[in-house]
Amino acid sequence: MVAEAEILFKQSLPVVLDVKLFGAPTGVQDFDGISAAKSPVSSPSLGIRRPAASVSADLSTSFSDLKCGDSVLDDDDDDEDSSSSVSFYAPVIRSGSYADIGPRRFMEDEHICIDDLSSRVGSLYELPKPSAFYAVFDGHGGPEAAAYVRKNAVRLFFEDHHKFPQTTQVSSSYVEQVKSSLRNAFLQADLDLAEERSIGSSSGTTALAALIFGRQLMVANAGDCRAVLCRNGEAIDMSQDHRPIYLPERRRVEACGGFIDDGYLNGILSVTRALGDWDMKLPQGSQSPLIAEPEIKQINLTEEDEFLIIGCDGVWDVLTSQEAVSIVRRGLRRHDDPMRCARELVMEALRLNTFDNLTVVVVCLSSVHDVAASATAMEKQRCCSLTAEAFHSLRSLLEG
Repeated sequence: MVAEAEILFKQSLPVVLDVKLFGAPTGVQDFDGISAAKSPVSSPSLGIRRPAASVSADLSTSFSDLKCGDSVLDDDDDDEDSSSSVSFYAPVIRSGSYADIGPRRFMEDEHICIDDLSSRVGSLYELPKPSAFYAVFDGHGGPEAAAYVRKNAVRLFFEDHHKFPQTTQVSSSYVEQVKSSLRNAFLQADLDLAEERSIGSSSGTTALAALIFGRQLMVANAGDCRAVLCRNGEAIDMSQDHRPIYLPERRRVEACGGFIDDGYLNGILSVTRALGDWDMKLPQGSQSPLIAEPEIKQINLTEEDEFLIIGCDGVWDVLTSQEAVSIVRRGLRRHDDPMRCARELVMEALRLNTFDNLTVVVVCLSSVHDVAASATAMEKQRCCSLTAEAFHSLRSLLEG
């Protein structure tokens, strides 16, 4: 007979801030150096397009003089900080990801995790430290569009067509430049899909990109992927789901000559913003009900911000933002492993009978102070199996 006893071992850790914290492995390394989930070879599927036989409807400042603000800002907000105090906070970033095909026949999700963007784009780029980039793409009408955008993401977002703004100091004008650059990257990716002959006109993808530069978090979203920030255990939505049932989107669609039928855009698509899907878009330059224009939100990170979750809609179909935050928070307190937290969130969505592919990225945001404190004094828990005799002996020893 074996009794299970949990014993605490004190482990002395060196007071070292390992640079590896910025680049922990998060998934399968593709040939292009981007951490991402491999999609199995598949044939085109309907994805988030309406099934033909269906009647109903089933996104360090190098410790410069940045001020500390708490509000989430979208593209229409002024990005002036709300506090006049100087903050020296900068996040220490590590991430983990997990993807699962779910109940679908084909995998059409893609994702990217780059914990250290500066090293990824090369020494010629001057970026605030830390800098990191994450994205999820939920394909429909086949996996081609999502796979293309993921494969070309670094070029689209940081290299071609529009030069990504470079600086080591973050200012309000730099934030606006980054916002403009993200928006242009989405629109350019959409145009590339129209011109890429290997991708059918009915293939498309939603897209959500999260960029961390210094202590700024910026999220650009087109579609129904979602980003959620955990601040002191509370969920803060960093994106809006672009679905036909969302009233502002419905009004925009109808103003452009489109219509909503049983929760589907023009009776076909369950999202109102996406890259690709050129069989549903009006000719280039025309105002179309389906657009690739992202909504962008930005927030100043503080010591209260614990982690960021980004995921495709397979998760959010069955879990609220707060439920997801609570699951990840419990997991980090148990084992402090963001990849394991991402898997646990996917497993919970599967348990709740989600009907879609599943992709989750968890980005941990610790302050330098927190990492140093945990390095100087950490108690690491280990579980050991003891025989009944050994267990009683240990108990007697502890009781004196």
